[in-house]
Amino acid sequence: MTQAEIKLCSLLLQEHFGEIVDKIGTHLIRTGSQPLRAIVHDTGTSLDQVKKALCVLIQHNLVTYQIHKRGVVEYEAHCSRILRILRYPRYIYTAKTLYSDTGELIVEELLLNGKMTMSAVVKKVADRLTETMEDGKTMDYSEVSSTFCRLADTHFVQRCPLVPDPPESADAQPPPPAPTLSINEKDMYLVPKLNLVGKGKRRRSSDDDAAGEPRPKRPKQTAESKEPIPDDGIYWQADLDRFHQHFRDQSIVSAVANRMDQTSSEIVRTMLRMSEITTSSCAPFTQPLSSNEIFRSLPVGYNISKQVLDQYLTLLADDPLEFVGKSGDSGGGMYVINLHKALASLAMATLESIVQERFGSRCARIFRLVLRKKHLEQKQVEDFAMIPAKEAKDMLYKLLSENLISLQEIPKTPDHAPSRTFYLYTVNSLSAARMLLRRCYKSIANLIERRQFETKENKRLLEKSQRVEAILASMQATGAEEAQLQEIEEMITAPERQQLEGLKRNVNKLDASEIQVDETIFVLESYTESTMKRA
Repeated sequence: MTQAEIKLCSLLLQEHFGEIVDKIGTHLIRTGSQPLRAIVHDTGTSLDQVKKALCVLIQHNLVTYQIHKRGVVEYEAHCSRILRILRYPRYIYTAKTLYSDTGELIVEELLLNGKMTMSAVVKKVADRLTETMEDGKTMDYSEVSSTFCRLADTHFVQRCPLVPDPPESADAQPPPPAPTLSINEKDMYLVPKLNLVGKGKRRRSSDDDAAGEPRPKRPKQTAESKEPIPDDGIYWQADLDRFHQHFRDQSIVSAVANRMDQTSSEIVRTMLRMSEITTSSCAPFTQPLSSNEIFRSLPVGYNISKQVLDQYLTLLADDPLEFVGKSGDSGGGMYVINLHKALASLAMATLESIVQERFGSRCARIFRLVLRKKHLEQKQVEDFAMIPAKEAKDMLYKLLSENLISLQEIPKTPDHAPSRTFYLYTVNSLSAARMLLRRCYKSIANLIERRQFETKENKRLLEKSQRVEAILASMQATGAEEAQLQEIEEMITAPERQQLEGLKRNVNKLDASEIQVDETIFVLESYTESTMKRA
């Protein structure tokens, strides 16, 4: 756990959950698993506040608990899960792209609340969608339910583990200090059969209250509130690993399109789509698919013959990058996608790009050369790269000092005498990827701090702008004249308006930079995780 990761986790927790949750979460990241008493003592926070903070962190899957043999419950924070908060906008945008506005709001609600029942999600999303519709139109619960079922079928949402039913002979045994949660893998994506009948409701607007007489208050206990919730106790959460699998697949398809053509990328997309549910997110290969199956599953718009498809598959299998491999000859040929090699190629392309941007094209040439040839002496680097000896030496030292390449000594004799030792330059891609990951974490932390500073510096102006917008909205709702609205708008002077536009432009740039850096983090993280699992 590096200091850059801890600092970034702290900033994310503070921004999304507040200071107390940040204090408890950061303490657990630094110290590892701890019992409740130790957390209270070490942080100097009251017991009630620590309990509430832990509840928030557990609700959002950022902290887990474990019961030890002596019956002590220890809590442990997971840094990798906290860092995923960075990717929340990307998860929501993906859901919008695949399942329109309804899917976007379902995923957004699950991410904001951590865990929710299906009935609560459906009602909340239907209400939010009804708010955005024209007067007289409403969103039906059944439409939201069908989108939720589609998300579950494609594994983008999953059930949370439950407390198992106690055995019948459990009366004699005392209850455990904390429940052990479990779930059967077959039930993880099983949607309960709910008969949700109804439509989204709008909030009562202020003009309705002003125009008409106030409605009588509803009784606290209605017939609806007495009825038991049909899916009570069955909670759902967003399956972030499935989203990561989708991002990985999109990156592979994009890489194939850039290297070859659109038809090749569509064939690879079809293969990934066919195996997206049957292949686990950490598998090095997809399930083998026959040429005939791929041909039948191609999109309707792609009118290519079976012969052309076979030619494309052969071309993909013979490509030096080895994204697609041939695993057999049955069914017209069995093909798999080598996910690990694809991730490695994407990570190496990212490394090369970073070297080129930071040190120039000549350094990138040397780095690419050492990466391809595995081990090279300095003289070989000079000859192959066609760069003068002095320049090559300076560039190699620069890359060596930045830990992008490493030096390996191979002695001819046991005394390691320099005159009888080979010095070979090589690229340790895993350590280089980890080093760049640390830099990316530091960059995002700096971006967040800069955004917070910009917002804090212009806090008074932002509050004034919000007040003016609220007054304008209320006056437009009551049908105010154009002159009155113009007078309210002039409360913000021209220099202030210019300052607001500059602030908005800067914050948008910082937000876009965060998303771009996170895309680099995702590629490097996926590569390091895939390499560690193979080791």
